[in-house]
Amino acid sequence: MATALQPEISLTQAAAARVAAIAAKTGKPAILRLSVEGGGCSGFQYKFGFADSVAAEDSIAETDGVKLVVDDISLDLVRGCSVDFIDNLGGAHFTVQNPNAASGCGCGTSFSV
Repeated sequence: MATALQPEISLTQAAAARVAAIAAKTGKPAILRLSVEGGGCSGFQYKFGFADSVAAEDSIAETDGVKLVVDDISLDLVRGCSVDFIDNLGGAHFTVQNPNAASGCGCGTSFSV
């Protein structure tokens, strides 16, 4: 059974608005999946994607009707994180503020613990 996990992980209003806009354009549900995979220049890397549904083993954070889902294996590495959406001169992208990361790379997509 999926479990709500706020405040273990959070989705900012900017990120929720961007997910909602993309979901509306593509006709998909407003569900953003965050997972962690081995690799990247620091050992682990974040992976974002849209989900069609919430899996039974997912944990969920919700902001403004938009869901952020994380599988139970990835949750151990991202517990306490905040997912934000940045749109500036450097580009537009989702970013993770991870208090568990001991170090990260310059691009912000990989980290080590």
